[in-house]
Amino acid sequence: MVSSTKQTMKNKTIEIIKNQIKKNKIILYMKGTPNLPQCGYSAQAVKFIKKYLNRFKYINVLESVHIRHELPKLSKWPTFPQLWINSKLIGGSDIIFEMYKTGELKRLIKKR
Repeated sequence: MVSSTKQTMKNKTIEIIKNQIKKNKIILYMKGTPNLPQCGYSAQAVKFIKKYLNRFKYINVLESVHIRHELPKLSKWPTFPQLWINSKLIGGSDIIFEMYKTGELKRLIKKR
């Protein structure tokens, strides 16, 4: 059984995540920062996003333990990075790369 304090923290974290996604047309949940990614997958995601945007909202999940724990449950996507555009989960680095190759990533980013 989850204690009421843990449940309150979980609910608060979920609300924070939902607000971040809603308030930002493009948001990347990643390990590290765009200038200093802490994993190869996050570095790859940043590389392709930066082809079309110099600046974008990101959340370093290594510094946000509660977000790192709750976001995969909310998104039903178990790994990081996670790219969200217009409140919709796009996917991780492999999907970002495929969308870059087909031109879909550019279209989505420019359309925002």
